[in-house]
Amino acid sequence: MAEKTFKYLIVGGGVAAGYAARQFAKLGVNPGELAIISKEAVAPYERPALSKAYLFPEGTARLPGFHVCVGSGGERLLPEWYKEQGIELILSTEIVKADLAAKSLISAAGETFKYNTLIIATGSTVIRLTDFGVEGADAKNILYLREIDDADKLVEAIKAKKNGKAVIVGGGYIGLELSAALRINNLDVTMVYPEPWCMPRLFTSGIAAFYEGYYANKGIKIIKGTVAVGFTSDSNGKVKEVKLKDGRVLEADIVVVGVGGRPLSTLFKGQVAEEKGGIKTDGFFRTSVPDVYAVGDVVTFPMKLYNDIRRVEHVDHARKSAEQAVKAIKASEEGKTIEEYDYLPYFYSRAFDLSWQFYGDNVGDTVLFGDSSPTSQKPKFGTYWVQDGKVVGAFLEGGSPEENKAIAKVARTKPPVENLDVLTKEGLSFAAKI
Repeated sequence: MAEKTFKYLIVGGGVAAGYAARQFAKLGVNPGELAIISKEAVAPYERPALSKAYLFPEGTARLPGFHVCVGSGGERLLPEWYKEQGIELILSTEIVKADLAAKSLISAAGETFKYNTLIIATGSTVIRLTDFGVEGADAKNILYLREIDDADKLVEAIKAKKNGKAVIVGGGYIGLELSAALRINNLDVTMVYPEPWCMPRLFTSGIAAFYEGYYANKGIKIIKGTVAVGFTSDSNGKVKEVKLKDGRVLEADIVVVGVGGRPLSTLFKGQVAEEKGGIKTDGFFRTSVPDVYAVGDVVTFPMKLYNDIRRVEHVDHARKSAEQAVKAIKASEEGKTIEEYDYLPYFYSRAFDLSWQFYGDNVGDTVLFGDSSPTSQKPKFGTYWVQDGKVVGAFLEGGSPEENKAIAKVARTKPPVENLDVLTKEGLSFAAKI
């Protein structure tokens, strides 16, 4: 089989790959020097669209509308852009073997790709119920969402099961965004999750109470404290019922599972240092192997702001880590230095008419401020996290761009606070003063 050699090779074709390509183009890359290998059939796109506008009945998002880098207000990189830049997009190609010592990757079709510098941008994959041997979890119409093919299957199911019953397994990001999208499509939606409230990794009980109340007012049923332990299907093999651990049985035409992801690092096991479930890097996204960098969901990196190391699964970090790695690669070639990555954790979500942003760290004591009534016409509320007398994290629902900037500044600067009651009373005005 053919062998191809590139100066720079990016394995993985998600958000990070697109932002890395843009950064290479900015800093100068010669035609034929850079290639992106992706198992998907399309050029890098903004993944968050899949759980939002891609599923809407009106104002639907479709490619080429959400190719990177529109998610951060940048230019849309169409397949033609890569051609113009002399960047090779190697699509529908799955890498099955990586030999970092030999600087080579081998595809399922047996092609060999050699490189001088590698960027691992393989992201993460969804955790499937079949991984745990859940009874009947291989039935048709039990769906997951990670790639555009998954979203297309979900769109088909929504059209085929008009006004049908949907069960969402999981109460995190995907669960909340997909419950909203399916409800907007007039499906009868039930959410099931084992935790005492939704989004427990980020939300406090006070924040969650608002969203659970709001979703209930939209007609979404919420079942907490139990899990799906089995599924039954009809004579066509399509899912018919969801069996819960507490003995309840729910009718279902569509089941969507969102119970988390895991980093896609199997190809590199035993070849590169790992920590906390990810590939370990420094503040320039260099791995333990020379000329091998890793970015996005797959990496555990130094969080300068908190003096520890973490893995972050979010599109914002995928974009920024990719840009940082390319800057570091180019700087080292020129014998220059750049600043270490200094990331402020940032998460956001949009569902129905709601939109929240969170910055910083969700540790310590919390205060809830503002109008968090689920029945409000225009709810606007937030939470501060306070640790060791300093505000270390901030969450805001319904904020303006200026207000969101203000809470980001609070999380970055960690201002001291003497009294939690005063903080509750001041609410947003505290952020405005920083």
